[in-house]
Amino acid sequence: MALSGCGMAEKEARNHYVMSLAFDEEAMTLTGQQTVCYVNLSENAFDSLYFHLYPNAFASGRERSVVASNKMDEAYYDGLSSGWIDILSVCFENDNKAQYEISGEQENILVVNLQETLYPDEEVAINIDFSVKLANINHRLGNGENTINFGNFYPIACVYEEGVGFSQNPYHANGDPFYSDCSDYDVTIKYADRFSIATSGNVTKERADEENRCVAIEAENVRDFCFVLSEKFEKASVIQEGVTINYYGYKGDTDLEENVNVAAQAVQTFVELFGEYPYKQISIVKASFLNGGMEYPNLVLISDKVAAADYIYVIVHEIAHQWWYSVVGNDQYNHAWLDEGLAEYSTLLFFKQHTEYGEDFNQMIISAENSYKLFVKIYTKVNGSVDGVMDKPLCQFETEPEYVQCTYTKGVLLLDSIRQTIGDKKFHRALTKYYNEFAFKNATPADFISVFISVSGTDMEGYINSWLYDKIVW
Repeated sequence: MALSGCGMAEKEARNHYVMSLAFDEEAMTLTGQQTVCYVNLSENAFDSLYFHLYPNAFASGRERSVVASNKMDEAYYDGLSSGWIDILSVCFENDNKAQYEISGEQENILVVNLQETLYPDEEVAINIDFSVKLANINHRLGNGENTINFGNFYPIACVYEEGVGFSQNPYHANGDPFYSDCSDYDVTIKYADRFSIATSGNVTKERADEENRCVAIEAENVRDFCFVLSEKFEKASVIQEGVTINYYGYKGDTDLEENVNVAAQAVQTFVELFGEYPYKQISIVKASFLNGGMEYPNLVLISDKVAAADYIYVIVHEIAHQWWYSVVGNDQYNHAWLDEGLAEYSTLLFFKQHTEYGEDFNQMIISAENSYKLFVKIYTKVNGSVDGVMDKPLCQFETEPEYVQCTYTKGVLLLDSIRQTIGDKKFHRALTKYYNEFAFKNATPADFISVFISVSGTDMEGYINSWLYDKIVW
């Protein structure tokens, strides 16, 4: 089923999303028409394709909540609220209707049965009409107190893993329960003219009338697509390393220039440490978001609840994710430490180079070690033991503190231990090799380990696994 309409012959083969979106502020709904040109890059033939429907995790009555129990009031600022996605129609080219079903424990998977078997290297175009209802919630997706966030809002193709199948993990309150392939996006968005927009990708066209504005956006070779609307935005921009860096604060903020300059420093530092930033722009967006920050390609959210003392740190950490998640992807549901540990350690490396912020690298490592030791002590006292396994699914972390300590804190300690073991030069050479080798791909823990074995000339598998599977004695 090689479809010329997909237009993949003249460019690198990857999925291509074309979306036409319209936001209705009164109904708090986003309607969308989406065409996905799906390319079978596997070694297997498919009779069905699978898409995540992440918005359904926000529906009422779900067994799993999208937020931790101790953060419900902060998230649902106006009382409990519900959101979801309705699939209105699915068809192929020439308007041939597709057979489909909604499955998964959260009705989180759209299964589309294909008209013909899709063999390796073949392509198929699928048209999906959908409508998203936003919950009133300070989250990645939702109508927040100051911003309206559209993260993980559309049907996105599940990653296929050879020998495993399509990854269909549900939404989870812990961490970032996402896993996707790099794709191309052409998106038009219609919204009320009084809003400003921050978005993944580059705005190529824009038109407005007395009431509405419509923008066209291109985003090439990105892992997913996000945008944010607000009436409160005020923007500052700089150009660094050929990249336009935008900071979206709120009207009346006095730290716009400071924050955009920090972001520029972070981009420059990570380019020097790891490799080129491959996109034309990045937007740092102050937003109504429950947790400290959230990464998307070309765009990161910084919670407007973050304390002033921590704000710069969160900016740097989220920008580090442009290297570790956006470019080098991974399964964030099953191997969260792989991007979070790297982003957190990269943040420490930034402050090591920029001593003007008053942070001491060695002291930050000591603080991380003390934090993890305290976690072990408290959990052992309360539960009789502690599960310090880093490499496990989000659903197996029983609490948010356990997730944070095992992915962020222990991730920092693992990476610093590797650095001390093989030396600074080999360590930084390995990170650069890892970045270049797995750019725009999804890396696994085995890939990470193999790079460090290759660069160090030492069989480090047992050593690294002792950290990942809690064989280190504290």
